[in-house]
Amino acid sequence: MPKPLSSSRPPGRARRRASGFRLSAAAAAGLAGLGLGLLPAPAQAVQAVPLSGPQGGDCLTSARGAVPAPGARGWETGWDPVWHHPVDTVSISPTEQAAIERATDVRLAQRREGAAGLGSQQGPASGASVTIPVYVHVMRGRDGGGNVTDRQIRRQVAVLDRAYWGAGGSGAAADTGFRFRLAGVDRFRNDQWHQDERSARYRAQTREGGSAALNLWYVDFDYLGVATFPWDYEDRPALDGVRVNYRAAPGGEAGDYDQGKTAVHEVGHWLGLYHTFQGGCSRRNDEVADTPAESGPANGCPQGRDSCDLPGTDPVHNYMDYSTDRCYERFSPGQVDRMDRLWDAYRAG
Repeated sequence: MPKPLSSSRPPGRARRRASGFRLSAAAAAGLAGLGLGLLPAPAQAVQAVPLSGPQGGDCLTSARGAVPAPGARGWETGWDPVWHHPVDTVSISPTEQAAIERATDVRLAQRREGAAGLGSQQGPASGASVTIPVYVHVMRGRDGGGNVTDRQIRRQVAVLDRAYWGAGGSGAAADTGFRFRLAGVDRFRNDQWHQDERSARYRAQTREGGSAALNLWYVDFDYLGVATFPWDYEDRPALDGVRVNYRAAPGGEAGDYDQGKTAVHEVGHWLGLYHTFQGGCSRRNDEVADTPAESGPANGCPQGRDSCDLPGTDPVHNYMDYSTDRCYERFSPGQVDRMDRLWDAYRAG
């Protein structure tokens, strides 16, 4: 691992090891038959907002010298020709989505059988909150660009903590039971890493902790944020975590996305949530019953929008839509249940 320019680590903290849990051979064979193999290479959930029409790319935000257009949640990204919105995630088909759910059921059943009496750390649904250590990696350019300050980093962790606690939103905001604690900060000066080039290499060389540790890299790239899903961890643990455009840190230069809530959205993916518009106007949509279906992502904060002929108006205040930071207010109780389930299946030690 390269020596960072500077680092801050609490003394005497041991690194967590990955859980080491694996599906049985029979279960793995069954999932391979579903075409998962066991699931494709890490699907990366990304937030993106176009500055001016289709630009190509996947799911992040291009902020180099620019501020995203109002109502957009990603810059210079791929464009969905059906909904005319930026592409924010690697597409997961209904078949793949169903297979992921079946795989998760298998893992949970096997974990319950194997964890009896072992006292593994369960999700908040078991009655106690879970505190997630956060390792922040600041990828500076050689000219000093992108040097997110210590104060911004502390504010970012506080924003995460308040959002997942349910504070600062409406009375409908659920307490997820997840808490966040800053565990360390590294700073590197490398133009390629700063611009998210050789991403697999720099993440593998700088990532800290195990499956229950959140790694957040601040970079300068063509997106607002990108995250791996929890089911990606076992196959590629070194790539696990969240990348955020440094301009979207609290107090940054990202216009309507300067409150640090890009990280809240991306950590939602890291904990297993889909976008609220996953699957469009379908009853399955995002696998959460209490987030009304919506045909596609919100732009800005269109309160009262009702884009599907199904119960409920679009959940534009939900952190997993594509609203502006000021519009974001809440996670739902159903999303809390899903995060707990995915935590126990893939991240609990």
